[in-house]
Amino acid sequence: MLTTLAISNYRSLWELVIPLKTLNIVTGPNGSGKSSLYRALRLLADTAQGRVVSSIAREGGLQSTLWAGPESISRSVRRGDYPVQGTRRTHPVNLRLGFASDEYGYLIDMGLPTPNASAFRLDPQIKPECIWQGPTHRPGALLVDRHGPLVKVRSVDESWAHVTDRLSAFESMMTNSRISSLIGATGFCERAGPTAVDRSAAKSSNPGSH
Repeated sequence: MLTTLAISNYRSLWELVIPLKTLNIVTGPNGSGKSSLYRALRLLADTAQGRVVSSIAREGGLQSTLWAGPESISRSVRRGDYPVQGTRRTHPVNLRLGFASDEYGYLIDMGLPTPNASAFRLDPQIKPECIWQGPTHRPGALLVDRHGPLVKVRSVDESWAHVTDRLSAFESMMTNSRISSLIGATGFCERAGPTAVDRSAAKSSNPGSH
């Protein structure tokens, strides 16, 4: 069961972390962000189906879905003394979605391409993407780590095995067949078991096993 949902810089949601229970009821006045929450859940589901980039494109592109408010919110705004208003951005803004359970967690970070690096300047690109063990995202708990085109998987001996350095910026590692097979063998059933990388290495070192 999911225990936490995290959304950052999506429409009317700036930084949102929600603890989840068996039954969850979302209420609030118009304009409070309920629809943004539902849409964010749909985007997470689309990630597993390989449709997250095309889904964002149908919403008008990444620029249309990003949080339009200020980069930081002052105490006076938090108290309600002043309304939330957009300001000129000085740093890149990425859309981040993630969830966690007692066993595993997942995070995807999407942003615009580096200027002049892509012919599709307004299409979202997947930047970091990762899976970790346990309810909390921390370096020591990472199982699969993706930065740009590079994806690596943690082996049973805690070393990292590089899976590919050519993953498309528009493709989630969750829908790449080779990566998915390794993810499934990395310990989602039993972390203590050897990964597919370990088994492949052992097979190569023992000719009699072929």
